[in-house]
Amino acid sequence: MRVDAIVNTTNEEMVGYSGVDLAIHSIAGAELDAECARLAPLGLGQAKLTPGFGLPCKYVIHTSGPVWHGGLLGESIILRSCYVESLKLAVENGCTSAAFPLISSGTYGYPKEQVLKFAIQVITEFLYEHELTVYLCVFDKESYSFSKELYNDIQSFINDRYVDLHGVDFYGDLDISDAHILSDCIPDRSRIQRTVCRSSAPPNKGRTDESLYEYLKQMDRSFREMLFDLIDESGMTDVECYKRANVDKRTFSKIKSNKDYKPSKPTVIAFAISLRLDLDTTQELLATAGFTLSRSKVFDKIIRYFILKGNYNIFEINEALFEFDQTLLGGF
Repeated sequence: MRVDAIVNTTNEEMVGYSGVDLAIHSIAGAELDAECARLAPLGLGQAKLTPGFGLPCKYVIHTSGPVWHGGLLGESIILRSCYVESLKLAVENGCTSAAFPLISSGTYGYPKEQVLKFAIQVITEFLYEHELTVYLCVFDKESYSFSKELYNDIQSFINDRYVDLHGVDFYGDLDISDAHILSDCIPDRSRIQRTVCRSSAPPNKGRTDESLYEYLKQMDRSFREMLFDLIDESGMTDVECYKRANVDKRTFSKIKSNKDYKPSKPTVIAFAISLRLDLDTTQELLATAGFTLSRSKVFDKIIRYFILKGNYNIFEINEALFEFDQTLLGGF
């Protein structure tokens, strides 16, 4: 990870003997070994900082996590301290980005799915008061437990035969090139073709009383204009909005200072989730940036699913996106 600081979960002696700790010491080199020997010992829940040496980061923040004993010996208190103290060190040393592993989830046996949810909670609370881009590095999908019931519900939503539920007009905004995607699940493909042709009619057909120049002057709101109008209407502050969207301050500042800023689709959606927009308003905001939520892409359907369910928890949405191998929203 090319960030200002990476967090190393280690032991009291700060000796890299296994897992992430061993990998970090192996790449950083003998200088890190010597510096850690000088700083040791490291108490449970504490954090200490060293240079990155041979690593592609400025600093390594070393923290000593708890061994899992069933959750009865204050493990969560120690784990919280590991994350909070590491975050504090990053901010105090001028870091703008940091990457964390799932502390204590390897050799120390802390259940991975518990660490992931706990880490998200603690980091989110910290970031409401501080500016920092944080990455949680998850080794594999076994590192968390995704609800099978929710998985099946989303899978069913993705595979739904919407023509049966909503009628053919549901596909009115499909491009002609998308029609083949639906051919396997809809018996009469010609219905789609007719709908596409109807919806593809040029807007303002027959209007000859207006020059192209005059027509182009009648522009809709830009993405930036609509976003800030929506923020004002919501009663949120700018800071509340971009933090709830899990978008960093630098990105938000670029949007605010550049009227022609071109956001990515996940960024637009992250703001829609933060503002708790309904599906129509989300589509409207996306359109200002040249995007749409289609009905033929897994990513788009997952976003539709959560909006229609009224679930605007960006981290739960990201868990679902991760489960289905899709791009995540926001910073971590």
